[in-house]
Amino acid sequence: MRRVLTTLMILLVVLVAGLSALVVMVNPNDFRAYMVRQVEARSGYQLNLEGPLRWHVWPQLSILSGRITLTAPGATEPVVRADNMRLDVSLLPLLSHQLKVKQVMLRGAVIQLTPQTRKMPQQGAPVAPKENTLPEVEDDRGWSWDIARLQVADSVLVFQQEDDEQVTVRNIRLQMEQNATHQASVDFSGRVNRNQRDLTLSVKANVDASEYPQRLSAAISDVQWQLHGGDAPPQGISGQGSLAAQWHHDSQQLSFSDLKLSANDSAFSGKGSVILSEKPQWSLDLAFDTLNLDNLLTAKGSASSNAATAQQGQQAQPRRPRPVIANGEMQPEFTSLRDFSAQVALRAKAILWRGMRFENVNGQFVNAAGLLSIPTLQGKMGEGEISLPGTLDVRHEKSHAAFQPKLDNVEIGTILKAFNYPISLTGKLSLAGDFSGNRIDADDFRRAWQGDARLELKESRMEGLNFQQLVQQAVARSSNVQAQQNYDNATRLDSLSAALTLDEGTMTLADMQGRSPLLTISGEGTLDLVRELCDTHFNVRVLEGWKGDGKLVDYLKETAIPLSVYGQWQSLNYSLQVDQILRKHLQEEAKRRLNDWADRNKDSQNGKDLKKLLNKL
Repeated sequence: MRRVLTTLMILLVVLVAGLSALVVMVNPNDFRAYMVRQVEARSGYQLNLEGPLRWHVWPQLSILSGRITLTAPGATEPVVRADNMRLDVSLLPLLSHQLKVKQVMLRGAVIQLTPQTRKMPQQGAPVAPKENTLPEVEDDRGWSWDIARLQVADSVLVFQQEDDEQVTVRNIRLQMEQNATHQASVDFSGRVNRNQRDLTLSVKANVDASEYPQRLSAAISDVQWQLHGGDAPPQGISGQGSLAAQWHHDSQQLSFSDLKLSANDSAFSGKGSVILSEKPQWSLDLAFDTLNLDNLLTAKGSASSNAATAQQGQQAQPRRPRPVIANGEMQPEFTSLRDFSAQVALRAKAILWRGMRFENVNGQFVNAAGLLSIPTLQGKMGEGEISLPGTLDVRHEKSHAAFQPKLDNVEIGTILKAFNYPISLTGKLSLAGDFSGNRIDADDFRRAWQGDARLELKESRMEGLNFQQLVQQAVARSSNVQAQQNYDNATRLDSLSAALTLDEGTMTLADMQGRSPLLTISGEGTLDLVRELCDTHFNVRVLEGWKGDGKLVDYLKETAIPLSVYGQWQSLNYSLQVDQILRKHLQEEAKRRLNDWADRNKDSQNGKDLKKLLNKL
C-alpha cells in the first residue's frame, strides 16, 4: 500500500512539475495571431481577442481570454460577442508546437443572426458557384488547428430575417461534439419570450454534416417544450417529440419524416417538406390520434361555463369565448397566408373543439399564396356526419371566405351549446347551404355573414313551449271542448323543414313545415342572432288530444290556429287567435243550421225571406 501511495505521489509531482514548466515555457499569447489568421483564412470572419491570454491548469488545461468578437466580412455588427472564451487544449501536442483544441467554451455570449451581421460580398468580387465551408486540407505550416467540442452557456441568440420582428432566445445552453467525419451530437436548450408568450425548448440530436453544404441530415431524438402566456390555457402547453430531417442545398429543400409530436393530451405524427424560396412551398401529411383544441387554444371551460350561465336564465348576454382559429389580431394572421404556398393532408381519429367531438376527420388544404382552398373537410359528429368545404381569399385588401356546409343527422343541441346560443332545442339536423363572410370567426358569422340553406330537423324537441297544450287550453277556456292533460313543457315534432336565409345577424326562416302524430305546423319568422330576439308566426293544427263536442273537435282537427312567438330567447312570449277561430266556427254553424231550416221551409214566406238574407251574408 505504501508503494502505491508513493507511486501516485511521484506521478502527481511529475504532472504538477510538467504543467508548471509548460506555463513557464509556453506563452499562450503566442497563439493569438495564429488563431486570428486561421479563422480569417478558413471562414473570412474577423476574430478579435481583447486582453491577454492566460493559462488555466485545473481541472482541465485551458487557455482563457477576455472579451471576444467575431465579425463577418462586410458586416456592420459582430455575429458573436462573448464576455470570455475558454479553450480546452491537449497537453502533448503543445510540446511539438501544435494547438489541439478539444473544446471551445463561450459564456455570456450574444449571437446575432440579423441582416446587420450577415456576410456581405465585396464590390466587384467574383461570385463562386458554391460556397464550401468545410475545413480545407492545409500544408504543413508548423501549427495545426482542430476543435472537437463546443460549449455555450448563459448566452443569448438574436434572430431576424430582413424586416421581420426580432426573435430573442435567452438562457442558451449548447453542448456539441463532433468527430473527424463531421458527425456531431447536439444538446441545446433555451427560452423564447415574445408577445407575452414564454417558450422553453430543449433539443437533443445527432447531426451528419459530412456532405455539407450539399446535404445535411439530423436525427432529433428528444424535443421537450413548454409554452405559457398569451392565448395559451392557464396550465400552459407542454409536449415532446422526435423527427428525422434532411437539408438539400441544390433544391433548397428541407424535408422531415418520422415526425412524432405531443402537446398536452394531443398527439400527431407525419412527414413533410418545405422549399425555401421567396415564398416557401410547404407539403405536409399529418395524422392525429387526438387533437384537443379546447385544451390548446382556448381558456379551459369557457364555452361550457357560458352555456351554463345562459341556461340559468340570466338576461345579460354571456361573454363569448374567443374562437380557437381567431384572436384579436385576426387580419394579420390571415394576410400571412400570402407569404407561402402549402398542401396539407390531415387525418384525425378524434378532434375536440368547443365541447364537440369529431371522429374520423379527413381534410385537404391548399394555399396558393393567399388563396386557401379546402376541397375536403369532413368527419363524423356523434351519429351524424359533417362536411365543410370552402375557400378563404386574402390576396386583396379585404378578405373573403365562402363555405358550403353539409350536415347529415347532426345533433343541433350540441352545436347550439358549443356556440353559446341560449335556445333549448334538440334534434337531428340535416342542412345543405352556402355562406360567405370576411372573417372565419364565430362572432363575425353571428353578425356579418350572409347565405342560404335548406334544413331538415328530425325528432326535434323545443323546451319551454308546448304548442299542443297552448292551443288546447285556450280552446277549453272558450268552449265546452276538453283537452287531454299534457304536462310536458316542450313541443315535439317528428320532422321539421325550412328555408334559411342569413343576412348580417338576421336569420329568416321561410316555408316552415312540421309534423308529428299530435300536430302539424307551418309558418315563417326571423331570429336576431345578435340581440337574441325572435319574431315567428305559426299555423298550428292539433290532431289528437280533444274531448267533447264531436263536430267542434272535427272542425278543430282540420283548422290551423294562428300562433305567434316573439321576444327574448330566454323569456319568450306568445299570442293565440283562438276566439276568432271559435267565433268563425259558431257563425258557420249557425249559418248552416239556418240554411237547413230555410231549405225545409222553402215554400213558406219566412223560409224564402231567410234564404235571401243568408245569401247576402
